[in-house]
Amino acid sequence: MSTKKQFYTYNDLEKRLGKLTFSKFLKAWRECDDLSQAAFARKLNISRQNLCDLEKGRRSVSLNKLIKMAKVLGIPPQYLLELYFNEELKKAKANFKVKLEEN
Repeated sequence: MSTKKQFYTYNDLEKRLGKLTFSKFLKAWRECDDLSQAAFARKLNISRQNLCDLEKGRRSVSLNKLIKMAKVLGIPPQYLLELYFNEELKKAKANFKVKLEEN
C-alpha cells in the first residue's frame, strides 16, 4: 500500500467526475484528502449536515462563507465563486456562464 498522496488537477477531476460543479468539487476535495464528512465539516467550520447538503447541491452558501472556505482550502476564492455561481445559474436554467476577474 502506497502512502504517497495523489493530487488531481482540475482536468483530472473533470475527466473522472464530468463537468465540475461546486458540489462535486467539495466532495472530490474531501475524498482526495481522505476525510470523513464530519472531519471536513470541522475543517470548514460548518456542520456535517450542512456539508452533506452542499455536496448534494441541496443547499446554498453565503458568499462570505464561500470565501472563508476557499481560504481554509488554500485556493483562490475566485475559483469557488465561479463554480458556485455557474452551478446556481444551471439550476435556474439560465443560459449564462460566469467568469470572474480579480480587480
